[in-house]
Amino acid sequence: MAPEIILICIVVYFAILLSISYVTGKKADSRAYFIGNKQSPWYLVAFGLIGDSLSGVTFISVPGAVGNDKFSYIQIVLGYLLGYYVIAKILLPMYYRLNLVSIYSYLCQRFGSTSEKTGSFFFLISRLIGAAFRLYISVAVLQIFIFDKWGVPFWLTSSIIIILILIYTYKGGIKTLVWTDSVQSGFLLLGVILSIIVIASSLNLGFFEMFSTIKDSQYSQIFFWDWQEKNFFFKQFLSGAFIAIVMTGLDQNMMQKTLSVKSLPEAQKNIYSYSIISVVVNIFFVSLGALLFIFATTKGIQIPAKTDELFPMLALNELGIFAAIAFILGITAATFSSADSVLTTLTTSFCIDFLKINSNDESQKQKRTRHLVHISFAVILLAIIIIFREINNSAVITAVFTVAGYTYGPLLGLFAFGMFTKINIKDKFVWLVCLISPILCYILNLYSTILLGGYKFGFEILLLNGLLTFLGLYILKIRNPNKLQNT
Repeated sequence: MAPEIILICIVVYFAILLSISYVTGKKADSRAYFIGNKQSPWYLVAFGLIGDSLSGVTFISVPGAVGNDKFSYIQIVLGYLLGYYVIAKILLPMYYRLNLVSIYSYLCQRFGSTSEKTGSFFFLISRLIGAAFRLYISVAVLQIFIFDKWGVPFWLTSSIIIILILIYTYKGGIKTLVWTDSVQSGFLLLGVILSIIVIASSLNLGFFEMFSTIKDSQYSQIFFWDWQEKNFFFKQFLSGAFIAIVMTGLDQNMMQKTLSVKSLPEAQKNIYSYSIISVVVNIFFVSLGALLFIFATTKGIQIPAKTDELFPMLALNELGIFAAIAFILGITAATFSSADSVLTTLTTSFCIDFLKINSNDESQKQKRTRHLVHISFAVILLAIIIIFREINNSAVITAVFTVAGYTYGPLLGLFAFGMFTKINIKDKFVWLVCLISPILCYILNLYSTILLGGYKFGFEILLLNGLLTFLGLYILKIRNPNKLQNT
């Protein structure tokens, strides 16, 4: 596919986002930036969360993983349903009762300022590295198929993309993102559905024939029952539940738009709707993966050693211009819907949890501070992406991303301890517990097959991480309540 056509698609895409930003950003004040004036339509938030929860990496990797893992990913997705129910019934009522803007303000009210800053810090680190990793992978795809052919350096490509994201999120914040993320979720779904249609057409399959072909293929197994393997059903189901709780319910990036809905009942409808949509979308993704492998096998096409490369290779080189456009729209939407809100939510968390800015403060000083923080995070995000490029080692970069994922365990432990116990703790030592727990889990995961008789950790390492944090906080309990004021 000609790089000029790909570039035109991306330019048109961004023109749509910038137009939305211009309209929604008019007269946007601090309250609009942080919580959308508490007027966000719940159904738009629910649909927009799809793009937020998926990234360019997901768009490529989930279909590619079907070759090795079959449909086992659906076991995790089913676990999401339980997790989202917990969010709607336990976390959201608490957030609305306390009228939170940053969810980590709860930790300050429950334990103290050190706990609040610790929770916020772990979120900042995880989201910065996670967003940079996802953007790096997606920008690398665009670099290979467009900008390398024109001699444009990677750092300039990355800078342009970050600047574009900055432009349409800078002023309107959450008020803008509710609308842009909904549009991007639409493009993402369109990309997946059109890709499925194109591949089915190339294989001369009607709808029911396509369904039967996928069902009868070697890839369609969903449930796995070997307890020692990573894809054991109960491992993945419970991991999916806790992944949803932690990476949605305890994540400022995912919760901030939900908290912009005007009432708790509407926010709960948002989560319930999103949970159903999420299952459907992920079924589309694994079905697309099966079709990609079936197409490659049928046509005698060599499957890449890195299965992540299969989707872009087929879409851009084998399936025609229509499939290429669908792929570009999908990966662009997946990439930027998961990255654009990060700048706003990082800014929110830092301003409220560290700088103690009042979200209702309309002073010029507050606005300048917020804008400076927003721009600063954009620069940091760009710097991390460029560092990844300089490292130029996929194993190292993936390891960094994996380590960043360990930061969610302490958040799980902190919130669980706060909500399910009435114990007061020595707040000033909380950061140490939250640092030690993920380090221990990372080491244990490296040597689990030796130490645990062949057992392999999957996503359930998150549960162990949270449990160790919980136990560590218990050690910090204050036996004499009179000492609380001195901690």
